[in-house]
Amino acid sequence: MTAVDMDYVLAKPDNPAGLPTAYEHGGRLTPEGASVDPILVEIVQGTLASVEMEVETAIGRTSRSPMIRDAHDFRAGIHDRQLRKLTGRSYSALVHPVARDFPLSEMREGDVFFHNDVYESEGGIGHLPDLCVTVPVFHDDGRGPEVVAFVQAFGHHDDIGGGCPGSMPSGATSVFEEGLSVPPIKLWDQGVPNKAALRIMTRNSRMPDSLAADLDAECSACLMGARRLSELFDRYGRDQVEGAFDAILDATTETYRREILSKIPDGTYVWEDYAEHDGVDEPTLHTQRITLTKVSDAPADPENNRPAGPRLIVDFTGTAAQAKGPINHCGDYVGGNFLKKWLAPILRNLADTPERMAELDVNEGIVPLIEMRFPEKGTLLTPVYPAPTNARTFVILRLLGVLAGVVAKAVDGQMPADQETIRYTGVYGEDRDGNSYLMREVLGGGSGGRYYADGEDTIHVVPDSRNLPTEFTESRFPFIVERLGLAVDSGGAGRYRGGLGYEKHIRMLKDAHFMSIADRSILACWGVKGGKAGAPFQVTIDPGGPDEREVDALADAELVRAGQVIRIRTTGGGGWGDPLTRPYDEVERDLRWGKVSFAGARTAYGVVASGTTDQPVVDVQASDELRERMRATRSEEPFFDRGPGYARLASGANAADVDWL
Repeated sequence: MTAVDMDYVLAKPDNPAGLPTAYEHGGRLTPEGASVDPILVEIVQGTLASVEMEVETAIGRTSRSPMIRDAHDFRAGIHDRQLRKLTGRSYSALVHPVARDFPLSEMREGDVFFHNDVYESEGGIGHLPDLCVTVPVFHDDGRGPEVVAFVQAFGHHDDIGGGCPGSMPSGATSVFEEGLSVPPIKLWDQGVPNKAALRIMTRNSRMPDSLAADLDAECSACLMGARRLSELFDRYGRDQVEGAFDAILDATTETYRREILSKIPDGTYVWEDYAEHDGVDEPTLHTQRITLTKVSDAPADPENNRPAGPRLIVDFTGTAAQAKGPINHCGDYVGGNFLKKWLAPILRNLADTPERMAELDVNEGIVPLIEMRFPEKGTLLTPVYPAPTNARTFVILRLLGVLAGVVAKAVDGQMPADQETIRYTGVYGEDRDGNSYLMREVLGGGSGGRYYADGEDTIHVVPDSRNLPTEFTESRFPFIVERLGLAVDSGGAGRYRGGLGYEKHIRMLKDAHFMSIADRSILACWGVKGGKAGAPFQVTIDPGGPDEREVDALADAELVRAGQVIRIRTTGGGGWGDPLTRPYDEVERDLRWGKVSFAGARTAYGVVASGTTDQPVVDVQASDELRERMRATRSEEPFFDRGPGYARLASGANAADVDWL
């Protein structure tokens, strides 16, 4: 390191990973107020979306592992040279750790950078199976090629080593048990793959062939995307394209300022929710708390690229201490840049209409509107290395709900009830030919009821992701999928019912081991404004058989004998509004569609019905009388309903202090 370099490092504070933050990021590319052709902005924005989709399509077609190819648990992103995310269809990792360790001036065409190290990813990678490749985009305006953008892809891979197949050991107490950690490295150097690094990674994987194929697919797809973007710069020139980049992000900032933040009254609001277990200690309430402050006239903060005007301050003080087990998430990096873009889609629910909500992207333009404040090191969101993180979904998924809940308190419940739409289940063993196999699946769940509609059934929070096709799994693995449908009565009751979760039955043809990384098996998805909590996650081995037993939601190696069935029921979304106000014709429709049972209609909705599911008949008079009796016996209820499991972990209490308005 030269003397000049050392002076720069000494002048800059270290980042939380203990590495020098020797890069600039987040600023504008063109002067404030610079004009740009609005038609060109549309062309550039459409091109970015097209390139992003082309990259993802290429990965899906050329990858090999079920998790990437079939479940589509990956995503692409495009970033400018200031490391700002330009595309908004999905969240993505960050370019920051690559720019931190490899100066842009030293990058060359054909370079591909790789990392999955949670603590050196600046918060962009949550657990080691998420492998990230980054490719710089170059343009030559006559002064030699320079980096003008980045194409990036990251996804959840089958296995990267560690203490159990799938690299997500539920009882891990350090990152060293979770698999191979790779800090940012140059995986391809000017088009030439680093075979030594690839060999190290594949040697550490139980699925080396699929890992190698997936990495090749992702590197090749991102290189293709970089060529497409380079053509855009060649066609319109660097100044014009970068002006369009600024205009795209400025438009997002202004849209959220005008249409979203304006719906939240000025003030301070507090709410919290919990993860229920960490795989090591006994189940308890692992608190995640948000104190949300809305300020309409915050002063400008040029140092952090924040304009004057409305701002949301998200304070995580009160979040529990880091867990012994792997539910921690490294959120306090780059000012919480990843978490801002992860949480911001919740705010779209404040749009005037559902159609408008679907039009709103989340890109770097939302970052200046949100200020995050983190507690000291040593909490669930600020873990100290080498705390384990492989089940960090328990925290980042819960934070989506915490933000929705705290905003709901500010806007009289005009937000959806809770949902839990990621959990990992799978089986592993030997197939009919004696070869080792691993089947992992990300099964979704029901989304929360909304103030204008029921929740959606069996959704997946990762865009375009899906369950594994039955035809594929039965042909490749030694089991039969006997049922894949909706889990009846799983949606929380409400004026607007929560969406239903999955019910899946897998009959094993050979002895195998079942694994699960799931939360919400005790604490259900909460209902809001009178709505009830949904049904929790549940796994049963050999249901109805002599060896019937419930399986813990965190399991690495639950033995399943040949011939036994694994029954998986995923979470239902919380309900919105008083279920006793749900119109009879909507309950009758739920009976006819098989989403609610006759018993569930009576106990949850006060609806007395007879007949069959094909032709249910609602007894209006009896239902009116039943509803009156149910209303008469009610006591005062909190604004949020957490379901019966909460009392088990809260010393018998049915609500937290923050659950009341």
